[in-house]
Amino acid sequence: MALKCGIIGITNTGKTTIFNCLSNKKAEATSFAFSTNKSNIGLVKVQDPRLDVIDTLIKAKKVVPAVMDIVDIPGLAKGSSEGEGVGNKFLIDIQNTNALIHVLRCFDDESLPHVEGSVDPVRDIEILNMELQFRDLDLVMRKIGRLEKAKKTGDKDAKRGIDILSNLQEHIENFGNVRDFEISEEDKNKFVEDMYLLTDKPIMYVCNVDEDSAVDGNEYVEQVKEALKDQNTQIVTVAGALEADIAELETQEEREEFLADVGLKEPSVNVMVRTAYDLLDLESFFTVGGEENRAWTVRKGTLAPVAAGVIHSDLQRGFIRAEVISYDDFVDYKGSEVKLKEAGKLRVEGKNYVVQDGDILNIRFNV
Repeated sequence: MALKCGIIGITNTGKTTIFNCLSNKKAEATSFAFSTNKSNIGLVKVQDPRLDVIDTLIKAKKVVPAVMDIVDIPGLAKGSSEGEGVGNKFLIDIQNTNALIHVLRCFDDESLPHVEGSVDPVRDIEILNMELQFRDLDLVMRKIGRLEKAKKTGDKDAKRGIDILSNLQEHIENFGNVRDFEISEEDKNKFVEDMYLLTDKPIMYVCNVDEDSAVDGNEYVEQVKEALKDQNTQIVTVAGALEADIAELETQEEREEFLADVGLKEPSVNVMVRTAYDLLDLESFFTVGGEENRAWTVRKGTLAPVAAGVIHSDLQRGFIRAEVISYDDFVDYKGSEVKLKEAGKLRVEGKNYVVQDGDILNIRFNV
């Protein structure tokens, strides 16, 4: 699916190190501010424990997880909206994403100076918010100008659009994010959506900590939690340097042993990816048996024929019905189709069925 999460943050927060762990790419990570002149794009596997359980019950030749796109956007700084550091170019890259992962520096390292002179993740949130707000304010004011011209030509919707966007302009000027602006869905679709405003995107925060803080966090993480306690957002703690070491290990056994030694059940970047997946309003359904056990990605609320089309366009075109088993029922009955049928847990659903997260689907079609 063409949905992307953008990784953003102040320069020298460890964003690229975390990106490399997520995507198994080797984008250059340096200690020099503004040394990167392009965004990095990677395909990230969504590690879903349910897929492993399915494979223990019904073996397939291979297991294929869901994937999503992650964009590592070079570090920003105070004044980026006016051309400082990497400047406006990467604000446009942010505009082209669907959700944001804001990486915060929550570790001390004298060899890696902070661009602002000290480690303060709450201040860094405020700096980045302000840069994104400045960009949004410019876009809103430009659209108000276009609507003013349209109003003179008799456009009936222009006056309402000007009123709404003038209120939004005031909201942003008072350091408000667009995602917190009260507006009806109809008005938002008509007057706001087409601007792809930066502070309208759903956002999660990743506290990048030192190895000793990987399990329980630290004082910096607590400061972030306190600052964001009234916001509807997710906060994940990741020790980027530690995760990089884990990613370098060759076997699953080595990784599990390493994780046990540091007190983690799984790499924290896996939790981060699943949180980002949910942030994009995505869910997974499964196909089971034969060549592969596979997770497929759809938007929440997707109808069965559209989900079938994710597998292959012929399945959507010739869709007849979907045979559906919930993941929990599949596990409870050990993957036995006979027992699931006897218990009435294998359902037949038609074209109006809304696929649920964890559904196991068998598509019947005819072309």
